[in-house]
Amino acid sequence: MSKISSMMDVGKRSLSNSQTALQTVAHNIANKTTEGYSRQRVELTAATPINEGRMQIGMGARASQVTRTNNPWLEKQIQKENMNLGYQDSKAESLARVEQVYNEQLNKGLNIHVVEFFNAFRELANDPESLVSRTLVRENSDVMIKDFKRVNGQLESVQDDLDNQIKNVTGEINEIIKELADLNQRIQSVEIQNIPANDERDRRDVLLKHLGEKIDISWAEGTDGMVTVTAAKNALLVTGTTAAEIKAKQTDDRDRVELFYIPEKGKTPVNITDRVTGGRIGGALEVRDQFVEKMKSNLDTVAYSLMKEVNKAHIEGFDRYGKKAALFFEMPDVEKGAAAKIELNQTISNDVGRIAAAARPNASGDNTVANLISSLQYSKMEGLGKATIDDFYNTQVGMVGTMSQRAKNSLESQKEILKQFDNIRESISGVSLDEETTKMLEFQKAYDASARLIRTADEMLDTVINLKRL
Repeated sequence: MSKISSMMDVGKRSLSNSQTALQTVAHNIANKTTEGYSRQRVELTAATPINEGRMQIGMGARASQVTRTNNPWLEKQIQKENMNLGYQDSKAESLARVEQVYNEQLNKGLNIHVVEFFNAFRELANDPESLVSRTLVRENSDVMIKDFKRVNGQLESVQDDLDNQIKNVTGEINEIIKELADLNQRIQSVEIQNIPANDERDRRDVLLKHLGEKIDISWAEGTDGMVTVTAAKNALLVTGTTAAEIKAKQTDDRDRVELFYIPEKGKTPVNITDRVTGGRIGGALEVRDQFVEKMKSNLDTVAYSLMKEVNKAHIEGFDRYGKKAALFFEMPDVEKGAAAKIELNQTISNDVGRIAAAARPNASGDNTVANLISSLQYSKMEGLGKATIDDFYNTQVGMVGTMSQRAKNSLESQKEILKQFDNIRESISGVSLDEETTKMLEFQKAYDASARLIRTADEMLDTVINLKRL
């Protein structure tokens, strides 16, 4: 009787094991397209056997755990490559916008307007007494001034847009930080019972990848199963079940959005802007604070050098009325911001007759000053590193195109690297429908066989019970 009872126990346990395995297979199939999901398997171990005389009788199998197929090293490598992808993506996207500002092929760019400005003085040199030529000089000057301001304004618009992106991404970061702290608590509460928190760990891995895509982080898992996440070298974002906060706000010092780390409420915020070097925010900050600032500074240099040299030549001449000429441009005190402040002298704007063409008063046909100003287009200027305006500006345009193309190539390369890692992960942790279908049929047959075993044991028990009647 005891052996028949043991057979029933083995059958019952085997039936339960097959049910658990089938449910796990169903869970795998349902999560085939779930981001970051790791395939799960039921771990079966032999049940404790019983001794009977000189024999040891097996008692079937028992389900010990449901584990996930996962490579922690690979997950960490993918997280690192995601961080690089976020950085390259943000950088390529931002530089593409800067490239459009300097697109001389699709639009009539600043370089063309500068050339037309000098060409207008060449026309004036051909007919120094002409009011029409002087009017052309004023009109081309106004157009060139507007384009200096356009380029400067569009560069500032790129910076403003990057500020808004940083604010939005920071909000997403804070949401992820809170969820990571919550997952730490849930994982600990599950695994303290020696039960693997498979789905919670998958979700945490996904969040770490998303967080790394937005900002450079490093993280480590403790013996208690909780992760500690650090950003910007030493800003602790997640410690156990505690979540810090990152705040993005405009500052008066730079009039730009900066990042502040707040360890906990009531604590003094710490500026970590200069320490953020990776993820989408790192790429945005690099383009905003280094590349665009450099382009604005170079634009100011061109505008300031142009105004300075033209004024220097113009003030030595005489206007159409034989009077000593005034400054052609309103000269700013400093180079910084010159592209935004460039303006035509109000006297010349009101009366084109005040534009100087001659080097001597009342000298009909004298075009010395007009020729001198037109020749500045090809003159090497001290303020431009002894380069001409054309060469200096075209170098900037070429640099923008080169940097943008390089960023696009780096982004494509990074996508390929990440794709390879994702393929490796899929081969290890991904769900194969063919494999799951095979497993499903296997466990279904095992379930049927277990049911038959129980039925056989039941029939044997009936036989034993009915022996009295024979």
